[in-house]
Amino acid sequence: MDKAGNRQGSATAGPSRAAEAAGRADRAGAGKAARQPAIFLPHGGGPCFFMDWPNGNPWARLGDFLRALPATLPERPRAIVAISGHWEAPRFTVNTSAAPGMLFDYYGFPEHTYRLSYPAPGAPGLAARVRNLLEAAGLPAAGDGGRGYDHGVFVPFLLIDPQATIPVVQLSLQQGLDPARHVALGKALAPLRDEGVLIVGSGMSYHNMRGFGPEFAPASRRFDEWLTAAATDRDADRRDAALVRWTQAPEARTCHPREEHLLPLMAVAGAAGGDAGTKVFEDRIPHATVSAFRFG
Repeated sequence: MDKAGNRQGSATAGPSRAAEAAGRADRAGAGKAARQPAIFLPHGGGPCFFMDWPNGNPWARLGDFLRALPATLPERPRAIVAISGHWEAPRFTVNTSAAPGMLFDYYGFPEHTYRLSYPAPGAPGLAARVRNLLEAAGLPAAGDGGRGYDHGVFVPFLLIDPQATIPVVQLSLQQGLDPARHVALGKALAPLRDEGVLIVGSGMSYHNMRGFGPEFAPASRRFDEWLTAAATDRDADRRDAALVRWTQAPEARTCHPREEHLLPLMAVAGAAGGDAGTKVFEDRIPHATVSAFRFG
């Protein structure tokens, strides 16, 4: 357990495999690579894709979307930078480990869900580049070589890349949760897209853990309609400004009592540049509207 009471385990990738994959990621800028998109995806609730549901898994369609995502990319990413709604730090903090472990930061789930393994290698060279990009943009940055992948990463990525062969560099949110600061984060990361690096914001477009009953359906729908209009606005400046002012949206605080799961979208939108956003997934789970967005 870590100091927060979360269970941690070690990644099971062999040293040679991790070193080889990390080396490929560290050389992400070498050679021509297809420009990768920036994607905001819902990561579900806890280990939801790996549980038995007596009446059918309400997250099944989202699971299908995540499994199908790699086939929609221009080519296999050289690496992934993942901004998770489950990591907040005083500075934007990048995981620098070549072989991150596991951080089981959920509670009260079946025992087998604490035995999940996602041994994707890290990429220390790419992590250093991320930190340099942030510092060059005037953003506070730090490194952390000891933190494992939290479930905002390993749960969806076990479906996206079940063989765990694509190097992943996880990046935190910044405490204070300033949306403009997270748009700026994305803008600083944008050059990585031309180096074959996929930028993923892992959160939830709706995140009220006490509000998944039918009475919340109208509120979630109204907020999602606003969010869709904002994220898909073809004017990038207007899009980013709208997302920064997200608390003015209909039912904003009903759908996000706390905004940590929405801020990965701000980072993805910042990384989008002039690329227009597209809604690529929508479902009601079980009554709340949940969406994913892609830029580029």
